[in-house]
Amino acid sequence: MLATVLAACAAPIGGTTSPVDGVWRTDGYGWIISVRNGQAETFDTTSVSCLPNRTLTQLEGPAPDGTVQFGNQDGAVETLRRTPDDQGALRLLGTAADIDLVPVPELPEACTRPVPNDPVTNFDVFWATFAENYNSTVRKNIDWNAVRAQYRPMVNANTTPDELYRILVSMIRPLGDAHASIDADDRSFAAKRQGTRDEHDVSRRDAIDAVDDHLHEDLRVTDIQTFANNRIAYADLPGGRGYLRITSFEKYDRDDNVFPANSAVLTRTLNTIFTQARINAWRGLIIDIRFNTGGDDELGLQVASRLTNTAYTAYTKDARNNPTDPNSHGRLRTVTVTPYDGPRYLGPVRLLTSDLTVSAGETFTEAMLGRTPAPSRVGTATQGVFADDMERKLPNGWTFTLGNEDYFAPDGTDYEEVGIPPTTQTPVFTPDELAQHKDSALDAPWPELGSFH
Repeated sequence: MLATVLAACAAPIGGTTSPVDGVWRTDGYGWIISVRNGQAETFDTTSVSCLPNRTLTQLEGPAPDGTVQFGNQDGAVETLRRTPDDQGALRLLGTAADIDLVPVPELPEACTRPVPNDPVTNFDVFWATFAENYNSTVRKNIDWNAVRAQYRPMVNANTTPDELYRILVSMIRPLGDAHASIDADDRSFAAKRQGTRDEHDVSRRDAIDAVDDHLHEDLRVTDIQTFANNRIAYADLPGGRGYLRITSFEKYDRDDNVFPANSAVLTRTLNTIFTQARINAWRGLIIDIRFNTGGDDELGLQVASRLTNTAYTAYTKDARNNPTDPNSHGRLRTVTVTPYDGPRYLGPVRLLTSDLTVSAGETFTEAMLGRTPAPSRVGTATQGVFADDMERKLPNGWTFTLGNEDYFAPDGTDYEEVGIPPTTQTPVFTPDELAQHKDSALDAPWPELGSFH
């Protein structure tokens, strides 16, 4: 899902004013955004802290509806607009829905003074951020106050960075949540659901090589095309099937990772793959997201838009919005798949998924559930982390992430923590499959289409 971009800004537009000038508070998320002089400065807030996160520059004049783009030297990162009720809306580009904004009279006093950088304050900011925003405290039956009682006595003014890092990792490891992570200088940790794998257990290279070997040697595929910085691949399979592999929904452009650049690359890639001649020839399309590490939800929606003639609900989502009540959520947002204005494929689709299908890979899977005809799903359940990554900073400069949102499938099911199950269970990238060059998920029978051979 979308990681916060922390980058240097382009030069501001001198003396710029805009319809969104002022100070805004997000409904949930714990952000304060101050807009003035052509810049939007975001602060991460908790009950014990206010820390500057990033400063973005206004890129151009307001759109006809008053929307203003802000970004850095690589391009647009977010938009803000004032709504008719004199509230506001923030869109982090690449995410699937707006965030409500409430105007506040001025920047809170806490945001005008530095936050101490000492071990105890770093601990308190970390703990408070999870206490006030984490989406699964109730779901996982976690007493976060008990976590504080256990670990805070271990921290004092003399706690070393190594000791603090180990303490913070010990706090989030039991969450079993791939969106609970920490990057501390040259060290990093991300949790994972019990009994599942991550890139430390199965490498992306080994998985891709195994699939490609199977395509070449067993299915006699002669040409595998790669696109989008090698994160998308396509091959024509025997039996009139197409094979589309997507290993992430980000980093499609070698020069930067802002959403507009990635979206443009994806559009060109899909135009190359989804030709009218190929669509007419397909008897079925396999979309392989078994090893998909996530990225931008909007890119998944772009792919889904090539697979329908009618608009339909992809999913709904909401976010925690009360720091002291984990059951309180903001306005429920409906996200829609809108048909692409060009060639679209309407026939049978099969999704290949696994526990290595993470975040935006999962929201794409969810966005396909409402398609007609619905895709079959082969492999194993996805990882079970759907929320956009909420990236925060500690006073010492370390960054960490957590999820603060819930996504609901069209039937209302929330697959957070458990993942989206397959309709047909098969092994995926197990040691046995990799060693024997087997691919049970790709080769699984598709009765209405017959054999590959």
